[in-house]
Amino acid sequence: MTGRAAIAWLAFCCLCAPVAGGVAARPQASGWELVVLGVAQDAGIPQLGCNQDLCRSIREGRRKPERVSSLGLVNRSLGLSYLFDATPDMVSQLATLNGGQVPAGVFLTHAHIGHYTGLMYFGRESMSAKGVPVYGTGRMTAFLKGNGPWSQLVSLSNIDLRTETPDTAVTLTGDIRVTPFAVPHRDEFTDTVGYLIERGPKRALFIPDIDQWSKWPRSIRGLVETVDLAFLDGTFASAGELPGRSIADIPHPMIPATRDLLRGTRAGVWFIHLNHTNRELGAKDVVRDGQRFSF
Repeated sequence: MTGRAAIAWLAFCCLCAPVAGGVAARPQASGWELVVLGVAQDAGIPQLGCNQDLCRSIREGRRKPERVSSLGLVNRSLGLSYLFDATPDMVSQLATLNGGQVPAGVFLTHAHIGHYTGLMYFGRESMSAKGVPVYGTGRMTAFLKGNGPWSQLVSLSNIDLRTETPDTAVTLTGDIRVTPFAVPHRDEFTDTVGYLIERGPKRALFIPDIDQWSKWPRSIRGLVETVDLAFLDGTFASAGELPGRSIADIPHPMIPATRDLLRGTRAGVWFIHLNHTNRELGAKDVVRDGQRFSF
């Protein structure tokens, strides 16, 4: 680690260390915070059918479960919050983010189970929300309109679909801008995007799912050099984590390779979306549920 990187790392640790109850230790000057709402791959940890030590320790009450990967943006003084991915853990995640209130907007990356199924809690069997803005690409919004039970959320106006265009910013309140960009992933139902989140000069990157950095026509290192924070796909640490399955079927970048690729960059690089088999859970550059970053 270079001297500059070490100083940046210590600064982020002091600013962003998790605290009891998921509450920031002190109010932040800007009023805006990015909040980590979960760190696990789509199925959470423990995962059904998992008999590894990690999963058993959670079931036996020796450590806490890990919620599914999600990021929130909140300003409590303004009473505004935004959610990035609607996971199966959305009820508790919104409780962490804003006391369980409806967010001002939800941004979806794609239609794998850990990234959109939390929308069900906006429906008639739950809170029967009114017009929650939900942002997704044309394929994502068409998928929701064309497939039940999600289509009922649209027909009952529980959600208000907003079609976003890759590489075109969505301007929210004040100087908050969110820009989607296409990334290569297993697109069985929809395409997949990551997000650039900006507030004035502050910039954060959210890419919880991608097949391989080498499949992307953009340079991840070049992009990370332009941001302050990068929350990146950390699904696997090694290709041998899933006995009997080929990593070629689920070709995420490995954490050690991403570390090497981004070594010395200016951003705070954090890994998110870890599988239950990933032995890097708890590493210093893996985000913690409840971790907060001034934005």
